[in-house]
Amino acid sequence: MRHGDNPHRVNRIGWLRAGVLGANDGIVSTAALIVGIAAASTDRHGIILAGTAALVAGAMSMAAGEYVSVSSQADTEKADLELEKRHLADDPAAELEELAGIWRDRGLSAGLALEVAKEFTAKDALAAHARDELGLSDEFVARPVQAAVTSALTFSAGAALPLAAALLAPPQAIILAVSVASLLFLAGLGAVGAALGGAPRLKASVRVAFWGAVALGATALVGRLFGAAV
Repeated sequence: MRHGDNPHRVNRIGWLRAGVLGANDGIVSTAALIVGIAAASTDRHGIILAGTAALVAGAMSMAAGEYVSVSSQADTEKADLELEKRHLADDPAAELEELAGIWRDRGLSAGLALEVAKEFTAKDALAAHARDELGLSDEFVARPVQAAVTSALTFSAGAALPLAAALLAPPQAIILAVSVASLLFLAGLGAVGAALGGAPRLKASVRVAFWGAVALGATALVGRLFGAAV
C-alpha cells in the first residue's frame, strides 16, 4: 500500500450518515404521505401536489435540522479547543504529563510515552491534544454547510423516486406502485450505504426495507380508517 493510501472507510462516516439519512427519509416520508393520501382519496392531482409539497418541505427541514445540529457540534468543538489552548498556556507541564498518560494507557512504557508526548508537543501541542485527548481530527470535524447541503440534496433525490412512481402509475394503482417501488429503492439504498461503509449488504437492505414497510403500512391504515393523511 502506498504512503497516504487509506483503505479504511471510517473517514466516510460524516457524509455517508447525512447522505443515507437524507435519502432514506426522503423515500419513506414522501412515499408514506402519498400512500396515506391515496388510501383516502383517488384525486391524482391532490396526491401529486401533496407529494411535491412533502419533497420541498422535507428538503428544507432536513437542511435546517442538519445545519443547526452540526453547528452546535462545531461550537462545542471550538469551545473545547479554546479551553485546551488556555490549559496549554497556563500549565504546559501538566498538559505534557496528561498527554504522556494517554500514551501510557495505550500500552507504551513510561519513558517511551513521555518521549512520544514531547515529540507531538514540540510539533503541534494543540493538535496533539485535540486528537488524543478530545478525539477531534480533520476527518470528523463538524461541517454544518456540507451536512445541510448533503441532507437537502439526498432527501430531494430520495423523495423524487416515490413521487415519480406516483406520476407514472394509473390512479387506481398508485398505492401498489409507490409501495413496491419505494421498498425496492430502500433495499437498494441500504445495499449502497452498506457497500460504501464496508458492511454486510443483505442485512442493511432488509433492515431499511422492513422499517419502510412499517411506515407505509401505518399511513395506509390511517388513510383507510380516517379518510385523511397524517
